[in-house]
Formats: sequence, C-alpha cells, structure tokens
Amino acid sequence: MSILNTYANLNPEQRRSLGFLLGVGLLFWISITTLLPTLPTYIKSLGGTRSQIGLVMGSFAIGLLCSRTLLGYLADTKSRKLVLCIGIIVAGLAPLGYLLIQSVFPLIGVRAVHGISIAAFTTAYSALVVDISPIKQRGELIGYMSLVTPIGMSIGPALGGFLQEFWGYTALFIASASFGFLGLLLVNFIQDTSPINYQSTSETKGRIRNFKQMISSHSLVIPALILLMIGLLFGTLITFLPLFLQENNLGFSAGLFYTVAAVGSFSSRVFAGPASDRYGRGPLITVSLLCYFVSMILLTQATGSKQILLAGIFEGIGAGTLIPMIIALISDRSSSYERGRVYSVCLGGFDIGIALAGPVVGSLGSDLSYQTIFTINSSLALAAFFLFISQSNYNFKTSLSFALGREKDLYAFDD
Repeated sequence: MSILNTYANLNPEQRRSLGFLLGVGLLFWISITTLLPTLPTYIKSLGGTRSQIGLVMGSFAIGLLCSRTLLGYLADTKSRKLVLCIGIIVAGLAPLGYLLIQSVFPLIGVRAVHGISIAAFTTAYSALVVDISPIKQRGELIGYMSLVTPIGMSIGPALGGFLQEFWGYTALFIASASFGFLGLLLVNFIQDTSPINYQSTSETKGRIRNFKQMISSHSLVIPALILLMIGLLFGTLITFLPLFLQENNLGFSAGLFYTVAAVGSFSSRVFAGPASDRYGRGPLITVSLLCYFVSMILLTQATGSKQILLAGIFEGIGAGTLIPMIIALISDRSSSYERGRVYSVCLGGFDIGIALAGPVVGSLGSDLSYQTIFTINSSLALAAFFLFISQSNYNFKTSLSFALGREKDLYAFDD
C-alpha cells in the first residue's frame, strides 16, 4: 500500500512525530465533533429560538477570528507545539463551560472561547505536518494526516448523539472534555520544530510578507475567498441541518449524516493527497467544489433518507478534498518562515464565513425555509467553483489550465 510505503521511507523521528501527531488529531476532532449534532438541540432545549441558536453557533468563529493572527505569529516565531497545546487545552475546557452555564446568551462567550481551539490546533497541526514531511510527498502526507478529521467525525457525532440520548448532556460534555485532555498527554512525544528567528538571517530576506502584503497577494486572496464561501456554506449547514432533520422527521439523524460525510471524506483524502502530488492541486479543488454544489442541491430536494445519504456522501467528499488541498496549495505558495501567518490569513476566510453564517441566516428567522437556505448554499458552492477556475492563477487562461490539471501552479515557491 502507498501509505505504508510512504511511512516506511520516513526517518524514525519523522515516523514517531507524525504517529503521535495523528493520535492527538484524532482525539481533538472526536472532542470537537461530539457536539456537532447535539449543541443546536441543547441550545433549543434551553429555550433558544432559531435566531439565538444561529447566534450561539456562529459565535464559535469569533474566537477563531480574534486569535488566528496572533496564533499564526506564535507558531512561526515561538513554537508550533505551544500553539498545538493551546488548542487542545481550550478543547478540553470549553465543554465544561457548556455544562456549567445553562442559559442561552452566556453560551455565546463559551462558544467564542471554544473557537480558539480550532484556530490554534489547525494552524499548528498543519504547520507541523508540512515541517516534518518531505517536500516531494507534501500533498500525500497532508492528505493522510488530515484523515484524523473524517475519522473523528465518523466517531464523534455518533458518540455524541448516543451519549446525549442515553445519558444526557452532562455525560456528553464530560466526554468531550475528556477527549480533549487525553490529547494533551501525547504532545510531548512530538518533535518540536525550532522557532525561526527570521529577522537575523539573510536567507529569509524577501521570503516573509507582512499582513498587508498577504491580504493583497492574489495568490493567497483567492484561496481565502473560496474558503470564505465554503465557510458560509459549512456554518449554515452545521447550524440548521440538525434542526431541519429533527423538524421534518426524515428518518435520518444529524449524527448519521456526519458519520456518512466522514466516510466520504476519509475515502477522498486517501486518494486526493497522492493524486495532487502527481497531477497538481487544481483538479482536486475543482472536483471538491462541484461535490459541495451537488450535496446542497440534494438537500434542497430531500424528502427522505436516500437524498440525505447521498448529500452526506458528496459533502464529505467535498470537504475531505478541499480543505487538505487548499492547505497544500497555500503551503506551496509560502515559505516556512511565514507559513503560520499565511494559514491564519487564508483559513481566516473560512472563519469569517462560519462567523457570519449562523447569525445572518438565523436572523432571518422563519422568513426562509430550509430548502431556501440550502439553495443559497448551493449558489455559494457554484460561485466558489467559478472563482477558482477563472482566478486561481495569473489570468483566466492559466487559471483554467491549472484548475483542469493542464498547467502547474505558477505561484508555487521552489521550497
């Protein structure tokens, strides 16, 4: 198997660090995803309206937005492991906040703090994987190491729904916190990439862009805008899909949807990473955006479990391909000295999307049907698709060629 051959060809230190990093990632994502199908219904059980549910769920991204830049700076100049630990500790503490605070509006603060965990973990985890991986196998190892997300999502939502149904919300939140703290035990076994004193070396001259240069760089702005649209889509989905399934009695639970999506995500990540190293990131991103579009169209037409099942599979394939491929793309387009901050800028687009989705759509209340909400999502996916095939490189011609795998990424760095 390719994955075993790739792992065997790494040196012992790389194998050990990536192995323990994989374990940390799995525990982290189980902790996070146990709450995906259950938190909206928990807020509803406290008396929250659709608008309030959207506000609480969307506030998750406030922590993401406020902390991304600082955490990216710390990851570049201090320690990737430090930022990783911050993410895991917050993931362990936040569920205890949900348990102790049982009124709607204070949960906004808890949910915002919880968002810091995603900002810290995803920035440090991605940077560590890229730092440890050989350049020629970067896409492949990013794909393999990102498998922790679908595996966690195949376990977490189902486990969360089970715990909530049979033991209640107290057991659910304690379990979520426990998985977070267990991950902290494994961090010490991971190789810490040395802080990069970029100011003192001539080698780094011209390889580090400041924040203004990053947000004005076409090579980074387009991935950020695509993630913004998909963030809007994803934020709307996680906020309203559980309510949609609960209120329409379609015979399909939110936990099962996420489990099915995780299966699709797992399958796509196994093949996407190696394929991207061979054929380029472009074709994989193109296909992923089309999968998002198909998934949302299926949800607009859903009248039974069959459409929900297919929507979950396509959503999983879309997410499982897009996120690691965008990370690989922006890794190609940045130097190791600035990578943490580049992640903070580009992934910040995803954060903003999630932040806006719940409150904006939720504020419309009952004015929008669930079918209309999912139609908006399909439009976002389609807009992201057209943006990518037309603007992902220097001009329309090179962008289309890159998106179809006919030309290499002209923005990629040499190292």
